[in-house]
Amino acid sequence: MKLMLVVLFVGLLAWKFSPELQSWAEAQLSTSHATSTVAIAPKAVSVRVKCDGRKYCSQMTSCAEAKNFLQNCPGMKMDGDNDGIPCETQWCQ
Repeated sequence: MKLMLVVLFVGLLAWKFSPELQSWAEAQLSTSHATSTVAIAPKAVSVRVKCDGRKYCSQMTSCAEAKNFLQNCPGMKMDGDNDGIPCETQWCQ
């Protein structure tokens, strides 16, 4: 614990009294801040599906529903090319 405090204190002193270090750090922060924009997409919520016998795209009402059925129910007939994307011509375009 004492070592951490000493390291922190030395770092603060170096920051305070080193204009080169401070200007370099500011340049790094402004460069990284200006160039890094992150878009956060909402997390997809997966709802547990009751496998009720529906197997085909024509029986689904959305892409999300088709994906849930494909991931959670055996024997689905919705991914002809086996790429993990169901109902590509109807729902998941």
